[in-house]
Amino acid sequence: MFDFLDLDRYDLFGAFWTTVQLTVLSGIGSLIWGTILAAMRVSPVPIMRAFGTVYVHVFRNTPLTLIIVACSQLLAYTLGMTMWADFGTQSLSFRLAVLGFVLYTSTFVCEALRSGINTVPVGQAEAARALGLSFTQVLTLIVLPQAFRAVVAPLANVLIALTKNTTVAAAIGVAEAALLMRDMIEQEAQLVPIAILFAFGFIVLTLPTGLFLGWVAKRAAVKR
Repeated sequence: MFDFLDLDRYDLFGAFWTTVQLTVLSGIGSLIWGTILAAMRVSPVPIMRAFGTVYVHVFRNTPLTLIIVACSQLLAYTLGMTMWADFGTQSLSFRLAVLGFVLYTSTFVCEALRSGINTVPVGQAEAARALGLSFTQVLTLIVLPQAFRAVVAPLANVLIALTKNTTVAAAIGVAEAALLMRDMIEQEAQLVPIAILFAFGFIVLTLPTGLFLGWVAKRAAVKR
């Protein structure tokens, strides 16, 4: 069934390794930027709240493909940004794809964290403020640690969705799994086996991640 699979001709493992790199780097960036956005959404400063709200609504409702292509066309070709492509082994397209994924996925991280923040009893924050802690201290020392424990499962879903969304990077020429799949379909006549092969590859990436993070979510759940 898979007699067409020539590892010397098709770098299957390299393509999926690129997918893993996209997922990990974009996931880390999305977690950091999403946490900052969540802090803005609950900030007592009106300008920060407004920025966070507008950002989330705009980017969450913009198609991911449009964001990725816009990053490529606007930043690379119009503004001439190189994104430090001269350093490291990754291409400019790869770095732009990571940026696009971070801009998009961070909005879902933000909303997941904001729902976790809402589960923290208001009295804890009020007590901390009464003791003289600043908003930043209350958020980082009291609220966010509990919020993260409450939203491990939603964040796991965001990570799994990000893994599948990495296929969009093929739109700007990143050599990940979806681009290789397209090339193989163009050169081989066995469409169904190729689709099964790549579907299995994504199952291998997402299923263990979902099971592990589901276990972590149960262990980290806050009992109230």
